[in-house]
Amino acid sequence: MSLGLAGVCLALVTAAGATSGSVVFVPVLSFTLAWTHSIEKVRWEEDYVVRPGKTPGAAPVLEAVAARVRGSGAGMEPPPDARLRHGWYEYTPTLRHPAELRLTRSGFTADYDWCTGGRCRSMAGLLPSNGGVTVLTACRSAPP
Repeated sequence: MSLGLAGVCLALVTAAGATSGSVVFVPVLSFTLAWTHSIEKVRWEEDYVVRPGKTPGAAPVLEAVAARVRGSGAGMEPPPDARLRHGWYEYTPTLRHPAELRLTRSGFTADYDWCTGGRCRSMAGLLPSNGGVTVLTACRSAPP
């Protein structure tokens, strides 16, 4: 039995918290989410990998492997273990295995950047925003 490819699923969420519309599958095993803080105008980046589940047939899981911020500002100081390297405060996220990422995508700020293979593009290229929340989870594609 084919289990499908591992990757991430992106879904828009309604104001009531339900998934709206279709789910977009992205076949990727590592990626970076990046954004610019809306007030401080400071760039943040978080690196993730998609790992196999702990048991055969288990769903894949997200793992946060690294994060960095280009500076600091009011209410967004780097964590105490961050190290300044080449203008970035680099650190390891404390929440290593999030079940999901809830990404608020407002029409009043720039969208998240989706980065793979050293290239970044707007997340809207994968899934247009409805101005609300996009849920990102590790998943498998539907078997062919």
